[in-house]
Amino acid sequence: MFSLKYVGPKPLISHTGIEFEIGKEDKYVYINIALQLYKALKHDYFEEKTFTYDANTKPLSNQEIEAEVHKLCINIDEIVEQHKEEVEQEINHQIARAKESHTLSDEDKEVWINNIKMMHDYLLQREVNKTVYYQIVDCLADLVKQEHIDYIIAPMFQKFAHVLHSVQGVLANQKFPIDTKLEFYEKEGKLFTKLQVINILDEAEPIQVKR
Repeated sequence: MFSLKYVGPKPLISHTGIEFEIGKEDKYVYINIALQLYKALKHDYFEEKTFTYDANTKPLSNQEIEAEVHKLCINIDEIVEQHKEEVEQEINHQIARAKESHTLSDEDKEVWINNIKMMHDYLLQREVNKTVYYQIVDCLADLVKQEHIDYIIAPMFQKFAHVLHSVQGVLANQKFPIDTKLEFYEKEGKLFTKLQVINILDEAEPIQVKR
């Protein structure tokens, strides 16, 4: 069974050291928002097509997230293990690449290999977090399709915008792509982000996630 925890940004590993791409954040930081947004849209008040997101909503613990994700995707453990195996193969490929380098000294090769091995668990955990995040995003996209949601409005915070952008990407890459528009606007002194679904034919009332 997978477990979640924050590790950090994407590492850049070489014979000169380990650096981190600040713009490539660990998907762990978005998991809580993605899952709570999904739960909001599945709320009992869904029939009224409206949901108020309480600013005091308590973040879910890792254990609560893991339990909820298992409900959403019964084969999540198998999916996570498959992705971890792909990362293991990539790690082995990088080690082989370091060993076969014709431009580095033996000392530099050893440093590079040790750096890769040092980041082994870090890389695996990032992949676990990424896999779980996108499983939740896929569920959000499916919900948008199944319920013919016209648009989702959420607070203009970076994490909400990131999640909605991910949902937008999943919808665009469907077998039959769904066109969407992501925009930001101000209302009564507050900033919001809005994901509008353009080409779902059936009409639906808007669902708003307010803060």
